[in-house]
Amino acid sequence: MKKKLIMVMIFSAMVLMAACNSGDADGQEVYTLQAGHSLPDDHPYHLGLLEMKENVEERTDGRVVIEVFPCSELGAERELTEGMTLGTVDLVVSSTAPVTNFVPELAVLDAPFLFNDRESAVEVLNGEIGNELFDALDEKGIIGLSWAENGYRHITNSTHPIEKPEDLKGVKIRTQENEIHLAAFEKLGAQPTPMAWTEALTALQQGVVDAQENPAIVADQYSLYESNQEYMTLTGHVYSVAIYMMSKQTYEELPEDLRDIVVEEGERIGAVERDMIVEMEKDSIETLKEQGMEIIEDIDVAPFQEAVSEVYELVEHQELLNKILDAQK
Repeated sequence: MKKKLIMVMIFSAMVLMAACNSGDADGQEVYTLQAGHSLPDDHPYHLGLLEMKENVEERTDGRVVIEVFPCSELGAERELTEGMTLGTVDLVVSSTAPVTNFVPELAVLDAPFLFNDRESAVEVLNGEIGNELFDALDEKGIIGLSWAENGYRHITNSTHPIEKPEDLKGVKIRTQENEIHLAAFEKLGAQPTPMAWTEALTALQQGVVDAQENPAIVADQYSLYESNQEYMTLTGHVYSVAIYMMSKQTYEELPEDLRDIVVEEGERIGAVERDMIVEMEKDSIETLKEQGMEIIEDIDVAPFQEAVSEVYELVEHQELLNKILDAQK
């Protein structure tokens, strides 16, 4: 019985390997890579992966096939990141917050009002500082391919227009489970409530929380105007950094000529995705307006910056924080 069970297990493993790395019509080995992310299939995360898929498959003559899975079908962002370290997930695009569980230095990027503007952020991340962070990823078995983004985070709420920090006093706002974000909204006088996004949608609909903060694209794609969100204030309090990544184990298992192509296409897709975000962000704001959401656009962010400045002291990697700030002076 035991011998029969072992034979079944061996056969199953052989079938799995054949499914992942099969041969093409010319007898060459075909490598199938699985790429995952947590957002819908019309988000730039997904569209970027689809473009990367198309380019890789064309340049490798079909020897590398990429299967793209949206909406956490392969797992949430933390699970996807862990999967890369284990070699069970090949390619991922994710916001940096969940990746901090593996590379704590990335938590610096969650500091509010860290970057002067989008251009400064891109310059910093594509320079020496970004390379150092990619080196830290590499030590955890993950190859950083390119820097992407999920846009600027803004505040939506169901109660009243928010134009100054005082307007947030007592507002129950859903936040990510992020120490820096929680502290920032406490400094602004709000009542931050950390919860998973799936729970947040129900909480907004039922009035358990009044507000949330996310990029305009997320507010649009999840129709937050149907979840009692009547106002959006364009605070841009966090530039939401994301990364296209590859499992180092996957990289090492690919033949050199094929992995070079995958890496090259991964290195270019971040800039493509960022351009998509910029355009879709504009479209999303217009859609939200059309759906009746009031957009508060002309905001003096200086009082918000001043109110949250003390949370910088909570950032663990102060040297890196100051290096990023100094790079923008």
